[in-house]
Amino acid sequence: MAIDEVPIGRRSVLSAIAVGLSGVAGCSGSFRESDGQSVTVSMLTAGSLNNALENGLRPNVDSTVQIEAHGSAEVARLIAEGQKDPEIVSVADTALFDSPLQPDWFAEFATNSIVIAYNSDTEGGQQLADAGPENWYQPLLDGNVAVGRTDPDLDPLGYRALFMLELATEYYGTDANLREAIPSREQIYPETQLVSQFETGSIDAAIAYRNMAVERGYDYIDLPAEIDLSDPAYTDTYSSATYELPSGKVVSGGLISYGSTIRHRSPTVVDVFDEHITGQYLNEFGFVVPDDYPRFTGDAPDAVTR
Repeated sequence: MAIDEVPIGRRSVLSAIAVGLSGVAGCSGSFRESDGQSVTVSMLTAGSLNNALENGLRPNVDSTVQIEAHGSAEVARLIAEGQKDPEIVSVADTALFDSPLQPDWFAEFATNSIVIAYNSDTEGGQQLADAGPENWYQPLLDGNVAVGRTDPDLDPLGYRALFMLELATEYYGTDANLREAIPSREQIYPETQLVSQFETGSIDAAIAYRNMAVERGYDYIDLPAEIDLSDPAYTDTYSSATYELPSGKVVSGGLISYGSTIRHRSPTVVDVFDEHITGQYLNEFGFVVPDDYPRFTGDAPDAVTR
């Protein structure tokens, strides 16, 4: 088990998520006071951030925060098509800020890694535990493990799972092409529900972000840095893997980096944004925050960089 875990029971965390989501309305903007300042701050975010925002950010700010979570590619699409207009948008892949979102600026504020999370209470999960970090792919190839992943057309975790499998083929020198042999459409779940499928017994394992396993207290296999998309030293290696989104945009493998920007600025929004990108809750919920983060790209206003 890795460090920095949060002492929260699995079911209590899942209940908290359900309560948080049940109160979420569409992020079409927020109520405002007569002077234009937000009463409620709306956030449209990557699904892997949802639990940390609901249970880490929300209790640490004075404002009411309205959180809606989807896969990051879906977040970008909803905004680009004018279906959502949140004040703060956060995604799990800063490449989505190049296209289709194209904000004037954004802040990189956390990183993550790809892991194999597993349920040690199931036979399939135990097979993964026995296989360990050098042979985890073998039970998946044998079809002995029900594994979940997310949709690569909707969020970065989905296509990063494919990148990891492609890189693993070369790293381990397997006869089978893991990217072609392991994935199937039946494995796909929404990012916000992926690891919670362990609770229902639907899956034995999941290709997930490290924070998703940490915040729910699940066992997981740490993968080598050469394939887990977490180490800047292997950026060139990661970039050899690509995926084409339905829009035609081709995304390349790279270091996992979360980014956020403000679309509608007010003092209240800036206060929430500052806690969002600098708060200690990020570490507590399993994210990694490098020493040089938050790191700003573009013409960020002084109010958010001070």
